Amino acid sequence: MFEPVFFNSIKDYKRNSLISDLTAGVIVGIVALPLAIAFAIASGVSPQTGLITAVVIGFFVSFLGGSRVQIGGPSGALIVVIFGVSQQFGMEGVVVVSMMAGCMLLVMGLLRAGTVIQFMPYPIVVGFTSGIALIIFTSQIQDLLGITATSSPPDPLGKWVFYWKNIRDVHFMTGVMGLLTITITLVWPRIYKRIPGSLIAIIVVSLLNAFLNLELETIGSKFGDFSASFQVPGFAGVNIDMMRELFVPAFTIAALISIESLLSAIVADGATGYRHRPNTELMAQGFANILSPMVGGMAGSGALAKTMTNIRNGGKTPVAGMFHALILLILMFFMGSLAVMIPLTTLAGILIVVAYNMSEWRSFRSIVKSSKGEATVLMVTFLLTVIVGLNFALPFGIILAMVMFISRVMETTDIEVLRHEVEDEKSHIADDFETLDIPKGVEVFQIKGPFFFGIANKFEEAEQEIREIPKVRIIRMRRVPFIDSTGLKNLRSFWQRSKQHNTHVILSGVVPKTREALIKEGLYEDIGPENICETIECSLIRAREVLKKEKAKP
Repeated sequence: MFEPVFFNSIKDYKRNSLISDLTAGVIVGIVALPLAIAFAIASGVSPQTGLITAVVIGFFVSFLGGSRVQIGGPSGALIVVIFGVSQQFGMEGVVVVSMMAGCMLLVMGLLRAGTVIQFMPYPIVVGFTSGIALIIFTSQIQDLLGITATSSPPDPLGKWVFYWKNIRDVHFMTGVMGLLTITITLVWPRIYKRIPGSLIAIIVVSLLNAFLNLELETIGSKFGDFSASFQVPGFAGVNIDMMRELFVPAFTIAALISIESLLSAIVADGATGYRHRPNTELMAQGFANILSPMVGGMAGSGALAKTMTNIRNGGKTPVAGMFHALILLILMFFMGSLAVMIPLTTLAGILIVVAYNMSEWRSFRSIVKSSKGEATVLMVTFLLTVIVGLNFALPFGIILAMVMFISRVMETTDIEVLRHEVEDEKSHIADDFETLDIPKGVEVFQIKGPFFFGIANKFEEAEQEIREIPKVRIIRMRRVPFIDSTGLKNLRSFWQRSKQHNTHVILSGVVPKTREALIKEGLYEDIGPENICETIECSLIRAREVLKKEKAKP
């Protein structure tokens, strides 16, 4: 179950791979530096917390993960939740909620939830990410424009009202430098892709602020000196009440990490041709998110942007991600003191570009133009994320995904009543099948799809269509992959009603998994082994035997 890709990849590790991984690791490390600082500040914690997170999660996601090229670190998707926790509980709460999320991820991996999470409906994922992107964008306007008024309200709508009321407090040069940051970040990749535009923007705006004395607010003026060290957190204020309050945010963080990391791994698989191990990836994310807060970091996840940067620059194995973490560690210790010079408007500009890239507006538009059902799901998830918050929107979205899945399965399950003829066993695997005559007094209930609680009404509706009570009912189940407890209950009720009307029940084409369920329920013995046939031909022979016996009765 837990099989880190790293140990397989180093068995035949070659020098060419080392050079490629080192090159990719250096470039991804440089790309990750400004993002780590920006994500940390947006999350309400110190810049060094973001760098520690990038180092620890970046290293252990690669070392223990289920993807060859996944890059882990602070995540834009987690900003909203972590910010809320940091404002209410401080850094102590961030540490606890991150570790709780890590434990949940471990459990999810052990329960093999990775294979399930990958099938989260796309409209729900887009609704979440677009909602988070809008919240991030809204939260950065104050720093981008240098609005000097007191802190803005926490909700997005309240923030826009606040910005409008305080529009006269905009610091002109701060706004200009913020827009310059956005421009450089977007345009620079067209000039030279190897060095990220965000890093160039930080260097340019920091130098302009220093030499032209623009009086922009910086990391140093807001947070003080930069401490390049790992810090073991204190747990003096942690109690069961705090953990109870943090359970929902922790679950939200764990769910977001699992969704973002596995989606990133799936995209990486498409780009590299390798297949990731989803449950191993979840467990690696769990270990990393437990270790990160233990040394002063916070929660993080696999990130698609950095993962694709790794692939494009030649990263071939998890060693590239480990190199990226080591590069960040070196930069943190030897250049961390320079971080205090970075203007906050620059970080806000970088995060606005991140929010734009997260928004998936093209996908949003195409889904809205598609089916009404998917558009409704998208809009509900999006609006709940923005208006109510992720702590409610995410569990609701997961429930919505389950409802959508059940609805789709119900649509694919069909129950048909046949009275005259039925196709033989070859009908679903070949074109040269035959039709078999159904004897008078016999009806065939043909079920196509899972026999579960969602189709109970379909079974009853099919039964109500019957005008004359037959002597024999054959339930054809060759296309029933599984049957749940509700399906078994409905089948037993059907058998009992048939018995009351002196109608004989025969089961046809029962697959091994369904047969096992029938045996456990006791239905196998109640119906009788002689009435459970492998093929429809066998079932019709058995039906004729029953009819013959009925006729022979005085």
